Amino acid sequence: MLDLTYDTPKPKVISGAKQDWELVIGLEVHAQVASNAKLFSGASTRFGAEPNSNVAFVDAGMPGMLPVINEFCVEQAVRTGLGLKAVINLKSAFDRKNYFYPDLPQGYQISQLYHPIVGEGEVLVEMGDGTARTVRIERIHMEQDAGKSIHDMDPAMSFVDLNRTGVCLMEIVSRPDIRGPEEAAAYVSKLRQIMRYLGTCDGNMQNGNLRADVNVSICQPGAYERYQDSQDFSHLGTRCEIKNMNSLRFIQAAIEHEARRQIAIVEAGGTVDQETRLYDPDKGETRSMRSKEEAHDYRYFPDPDLLPLEIEQAWIDDIAARLPELPDAKKARFMADFGLSDYDASVLTADTANAAYFESVAAGAGDGKLAANWVINELFGRLKKDERGIAESPVSPAQLAAIVRLIKKGDISGKIAKDLFEITYTEGGDPEEIVEARGMKQVTDTGAIEAAVDEIIAANPAQVEKARQNPKLAGWFVGQVMKATGGKANPKAVNEIVARKLAL
Repeated sequence: MLDLTYDTPKPKVISGAKQDWELVIGLEVHAQVASNAKLFSGASTRFGAEPNSNVAFVDAGMPGMLPVINEFCVEQAVRTGLGLKAVINLKSAFDRKNYFYPDLPQGYQISQLYHPIVGEGEVLVEMGDGTARTVRIERIHMEQDAGKSIHDMDPAMSFVDLNRTGVCLMEIVSRPDIRGPEEAAAYVSKLRQIMRYLGTCDGNMQNGNLRADVNVSICQPGAYERYQDSQDFSHLGTRCEIKNMNSLRFIQAAIEHEARRQIAIVEAGGTVDQETRLYDPDKGETRSMRSKEEAHDYRYFPDPDLLPLEIEQAWIDDIAARLPELPDAKKARFMADFGLSDYDASVLTADTANAAYFESVAAGAGDGKLAANWVINELFGRLKKDERGIAESPVSPAQLAAIVRLIKKGDISGKIAKDLFEITYTEGGDPEEIVEARGMKQVTDTGAIEAAVDEIIAANPAQVEKARQNPKLAGWFVGQVMKATGGKANPKAVNEIVARKLAL
C-alpha cells in the first residue's frame, strides 16, 4: 500500500491591534445514527413525516414506559468508532441529564457522560494543498435527540414537534487539535465522508442529521506548543462554545468572527467569559446564549431503567471484519494501483458512489489513469453543469469504459471521443456501434494519410519553404490534413508523415 505522508498545516494567525494571535478549536459533532427506529423505542426516524406522528409512548415520556435499547444503534456506534480507529469500550453505561425544555417531554435526556461506548481515536484531515493534520478523537457517546420547537407558525403560540425526540445521536468529541476555520470545516467534512462510507450517518446537514458545536479560544504564538507538551489547558485562552452549526460555510465564518471578538476583548484588557453562544448568519456575528458558570446543574446520575451496556469482543471483531474499505485506504490504493495524483484520487474517493463508478470504468477500460481523466473532467464536469449526481448519470460505466477503450485502440481521437461522449450522454447507445454507424472511426491507413499530405504539400510550395526554414510551421500542414480528413486522421501518424515529407 502506498505510504501517504503530509506536512502539517500552519495554524491560522490573526493580527490584532497589539499582536498576533493563534486559534485553538475543538468540535463536538452530533451525528444522527442511520437507523429506521429510535434509540429506545420502535418509533420511525423518517424525516419529513407529519408532526408528532413518529412518537412512541417512551418518547413522549408517558408514565411507566420503559426504554429498550436498539441493538442496531449500538452496532452503528461501534462501526463508527472502528472507522475512526478508536478504542471500543466493552462496558458503557447510560446517564440521565436532567433539564426542562418543552421539546424534551421526559424532563431528561438519556446520554453517556461517564462511561461512553467509544474511547480515543483519530482522523486524518487533509487540506487539499499537500498538508494534513491528525485530529484526536476523545470519545463517542450515544444519546437521545430532543424534539423541535417551532415559533414562526403563530404570533402568540409556539408549537412542539416530537418526531426527533429519542432519535439516536452519536456525539463525536475531538481534542482541541484544530488550528483554523478551514481545518474545522475539513474535519467535519472528513467525518461525514467516513460515516457515509460506513453507512452510519447520511451526513445531511440541511436536515439537521449532522450538527456541530464549535469550541473556540485564542492563544499567543508558542502557547499551544506548551499546552501540547504538558496537556495543561492553562496555556490556552478561555473557550466559548458556538452551538448547533449545520453548515460548513457558517462554521468557518462563526470561528473567524468569534476569534476576532475574543481578541478585541483581551487586547482591551478584558477577560473572555466561558459561555455558550449562537451564530447569526444574517448579521455575521455570535451572540451570548448562556453562561457556562451559570448553566444548570444537570444532576447526572445512572439511568435506573437501563442496565450497564456490556458487549463482547467477538461481536466487535465481527463488525470490524465487515467494515468497508475506508476513504484513506481507498485513496492510497487508487494512487498505487492506477498511478493517480493525490488530487484525482481525492476527487474519486469523495464518496462511495463516485469511487464505485470510477472502479467500474477502470476495470472495463483497462486503463485507470485515462479512465480517471474522463470520469473527472468530462463526466463530472457535464453532470455539474446539468446539476445531476453520479446516480443520475445518463452515461453508464460500461459506456464510458467503451469510449476509453476506443481511444486506447486508436479507433478514435481525443476530439472525436468528446463528440462521441456527447452523443452517448444525450442520446444513449453503444459507443462502438455509434462509431461504426456514423463513420467516426479514425483514419489509421498511412497510405490515405500520406496521399492527403502529398496533395497539400504540392498545392502549397511557398508554405513548404517557410516550414523548412521554421519547423514550427509544420503544424499548419497537420491542421490542413486534419481538416481534409474531417478530423478523422490519426494525429500521431499525420505528424510523423508531415515531418518526413518536409525533411524536418
